Amino acid sequence: MRTANPTLKSFEKGMGYAGGRRMTLMGAVHKSFLLLFILVVSAGTTWYFAAQGDNVTPMMLIGAIGGLIFALITSFTPKASPITAPIYAVLEGMFVGGISAYYSSLYEGIVMQAVLITMGIFLGLLLVYRSGLIKVTNNFRLGVAAATMGVFMVYLISFVLGLFGVSVPFLHESSTIGIVISLVIIVIAALNLVLDFDFIEHGAARGLPKHMEWYAGFALLVTLVWLYLEILRLLSKISSRN
Repeated sequence: MRTANPTLKSFEKGMGYAGGRRMTLMGAVHKSFLLLFILVVSAGTTWYFAAQGDNVTPMMLIGAIGGLIFALITSFTPKASPITAPIYAVLEGMFVGGISAYYSSLYEGIVMQAVLITMGIFLGLLLVYRSGLIKVTNNFRLGVAAATMGVFMVYLISFVLGLFGVSVPFLHESSTIGIVISLVIIVIAALNLVLDFDFIEHGAARGLPKHMEWYAGFALLVTLVWLYLEILRLLSKISSRN
């Protein structure tokens, strides 16, 4: 069992678990929806303040930095996920709400489009996965893992170069190549959802400890946020060309 999602790596360390309450598939589903609800409420609150004319930049910074910190804590300490995962959802919601309000001020209706597309991709891939049309093989896992690491490295290089005033060609541009790059990244993010579904299903079947339900919800939330932000960026590129 392998996954491209870095937040699910600790699942592999829990396969030898024995005794105590065990993770269930429905338990993971319930925790996932609860964390998503927390994120939406947090994002909506930040958006409300932005709509009132308040400066939400500090909230976004706290959300981004705090979210990263708690994401790392959750990733390396899965047993703490019942506490850290909800905190991550609140903090990440602050960031997502702020950046969504920003894009909404530039392009009317873009946020709703991004939300609908994200949910459509999620439900579509879930149905396809459950139907067995997508087979999660070792080669599939390795391919998605390599592609995900490649995207991570490109963004890391872009961030470092940006500190020196240098930008990676096409990555943030609204040109045809820039749009194609965004589409490719969205496909990679979406395929991570398939691996998440597969890993969670097998984790429940093998009886991982109960706290991994929160960890599973956290991992799905990480992928969904990534997918949503990439879709938002793609739509902004397309809108800026009109």
